[in-house]
Amino acid sequence: MTDKIRSNVGPKPQAPAHANSEAWDDEQEQEKIVPLTRAQAERLFGPDVGRVSRVTPFRVVGAQVLLSLAATIAWWAFSARPLEAAVSAWLGGMLGWVPGALFALRLRMSGDRLSVGSLVMGEAIKVMTTIALLVAIAVAYPGVHWVALLVTFVLTLKAYWLAMAFR
Repeated sequence: MTDKIRSNVGPKPQAPAHANSEAWDDEQEQEKIVPLTRAQAERLFGPDVGRVSRVTPFRVVGAQVLLSLAATIAWWAFSARPLEAAVSAWLGGMLGWVPGALFALRLRMSGDRLSVGSLVMGEAIKVMTTIALLVAIAVAYPGVHWVALLVTFVLTLKAYWLAMAFR
């Protein structure tokens, strides 16, 4: 009985790696992707499927600036140390919208030559800019109010969701 249990627990023999890849290639060749017709797309996604989105990268950046300004005013009004909290909140907002503005400029400059590689490069620029700004703030501004900075930073990142909700 123990031999029977051990045989079920042990590793199962697998086919060679080249056999699996050939089967996968065969499946890929057989599967044909058929694009939706306009009528099918309208049935699935609604009549506004062909409408151009009004949500542009610059509108998102504008929403981020407005949201960080509102958060800065709120931190100034309700904080025990209003000046430090307001400056920190504005810097936290800048952590969100400055890299986004650089990315939007990169998209505009690429124009019709937009590719996956340029989008990945734009995202890399955003991440590096965010890290550089965060390090610069930590080094150059010793009186930073971290809670105000981080809360406002997270709020500005959520402006993407707000822009999509109000499209």
